[in-house]
Amino acid sequence: MEIPTPYLALAWLAGINLMTWASFASDKRAAIRAEQRIAERTLLTLALLGGSPAAVAAQQILRHKTRKEPFRTRLFLIVLAQVVILPLFVGWLTGWIG
Repeated sequence: MEIPTPYLALAWLAGINLMTWASFASDKRAAIRAEQRIAERTLLTLALLGGSPAAVAAQQILRHKTRKEPFRTRLFLIVLAQVVILPLFVGWLTGWIG
């Protein structure tokens, strides 16, 4: 039996957002304890792969990476690109566009 694509997409988004939240929380804990940190590139990659809702939520709720530049700007640009591209992609897939 084949799993419908929308369910796979939802499963991916749930998983990547859980992983993103956990990574931000782990990095926050490491920062407090002066332990080895998670690379900013890793955190931004998780956001780019679909974890941007969790990244923004963790940033605000955990108060982590809220003033760090250029991280803040890069995360904002990832979110902005996703907000612009996602509706266009869905429109293209469903035939609303093109």
